[in-house]
Parts: sequence; structure tokens; C-alpha cells
Amino acid sequence: MSDIAQFPYRSRLAPSPTGRLHLGHARTFWTAFERARAAGGTLILRNEDLDPQRSKPEFVSAFIEDLHWLGIDWQEGPDIGGPFAPYVQSERRELHREVLRELIVGGYVFACTCSRKDIQSASNAPHGADEEPLYSGACRPRVVQGDAGAAARLDPAAWGLEAGVRFSLRLRVPDGRGVSFVDDQCGAQNYVAGRDFGDFVLWRQDDVPAYQLAVVADDLAMRITEVVRGADLLVSTARQMLLYEAQGQSPPAWFHCPLVTDGSGQRLAKRSDALSLRALREQGRSPEQVRSMWG
Repeated sequence: MSDIAQFPYRSRLAPSPTGRLHLGHARTFWTAFERARAAGGTLILRNEDLDPQRSKPEFVSAFIEDLHWLGIDWQEGPDIGGPFAPYVQSERRELHREVLRELIVGGYVFACTCSRKDIQSASNAPHGADEEPLYSGACRPRVVQGDAGAAARLDPAAWGLEAGVRFSLRLRVPDGRGVSFVDDQCGAQNYVAGRDFGDFVLWRQDDVPAYQLAVVADDLAMRITEVVRGADLLVSTARQMLLYEAQGQSPPAWFHCPLVTDGSGQRLAKRSDALSLRALREQGRSPEQVRSMWG
């Protein structure tokens, strides 16, 4: 495996332009900013606009403005460029597809015709730790029938499927496989495939790379040495550890921030408009007052 520790410190902010940034995002991004500054390293802004239905250009300009207002600066990003451009995830599709092709060649991928409803209704597919339904393994025996390039382009024939059949591509995860890592904030973490997570989507039916593949591909390409994000993504880290291993790469260090909750104890979502940075700014709050709100 390549040793990512050989690179100087590099971390990233990775907002999705699907709504306004809220107080929880602000704390996580501020933590990433402070850790990069303390390490004398580089902070990258990456626009993770994978969702074509929900991503909006106005949210990109909004998060850039809100982050600068909060006091966060970065050294590379879609607004200023850098040596690992493009910093817009939807513009990195060919890199994502090349990583997918390599995983297919390695025998890690299978085609799945199950819908999300099928998976949720399966009796042996309870919800895992991150509330994503566990995959039942119904399509797991399916293997690529021909050229890996055609398979990566979602050609049904390459997977032995009839023309017109919609399918996603999943990573084959052996049941009972343990995944362990040490998080610099949350400590030792241990997960088991088949209990905490199952075979997960790498490429969606609508020909869009899934979050897990795109994030790992981009973090590797941008030489990210530490990932700072919310604790709701701890199980996703277990999945991503398997992707690093499949590519023969060392994973970055991990730092998962505690979640900010609302008055009812529910974690904030982008629909939490009252606690969005834009709403707090409009109320006349200063950046210092906003930073004091997360304790």
C-alpha cells in the first residue's frame, strides 16, 4: 500500500450545494479549518455536487460566501483553482469511472437490479447503524460477463442483463468481515459487514457515481491526509476503508465531529432554516456569536 503519511497535511471542506449550510456544518468546517491551520497544512474546498436533482448553483455561491463570512479560508478550491482541479465533483466523472473500472477488474463489483424499496422490504435487511437498509445479497452472484470498460459504462450486456434493464453497481462485502479504525475524536471504532452495513452502491442506476466511490477517489487524487466530518458518517468510513484496501491505498486519518442538535435533540438538517448560517447572519449575529453557539 502507498503511505499517505509521506504527504504534507491536507484536509478538505466538502459541502453539497443542496441547501443552506447550518450551524452543524459550520462547526465541522471550522474544526477542519483550525486543524489545517494548526498543522501548517493546506485546506481544500470541494463542491460535492453529485446529486443532479438537488444541487443548485445558488447554493454554491452561498456556501462560499457564508464560509468566508464565518472566517474560514482555503488554499485550493473551485473559486481559486489549484494543482488538483477541478474542485467540482461532477466535473471529475471520468476519474470516478476509471476507479470503478479498476474495481470491476479486481472482482469487487456486481450488478444489482434491486430497488431501494425492494431492499427496505426484505425481511433479512434491517437498518444498520447509519439508518441505511442493509442489502440482502439478492444479486450478489452476478459477475461481469465481458469488457470491464463496457461494464463501467453500465452496459447491461456486460453483466448478462437484458437491454433496457436498470441496475446499480455494488461493492461485494463478505458477511462477517470486520472493519476497525481509530478516530482522532471518537476513538476506536469497530464494525462488522452484514450487521452494521452490507454491499453498498458504487454507481447509481442513473449513471451517477455514489458518494462512497466519489469521495474516496477524490480524496486519493487530492492527497487528503486527514478527513474531518460529522460523526453521522462513521459507518461510511468503515465502507470507505474497504475501498482504500481494494485499491491498495492507505486511508487518511479520521476526525469525526460531534453532531449539533436542535432544541428537541434531533441532529440538524439542511431544512433547519432557523439555524442556517444565512438566517443567523440576517438576524444580525456576528461570526464570533455564531461560533459561540456550538459551545
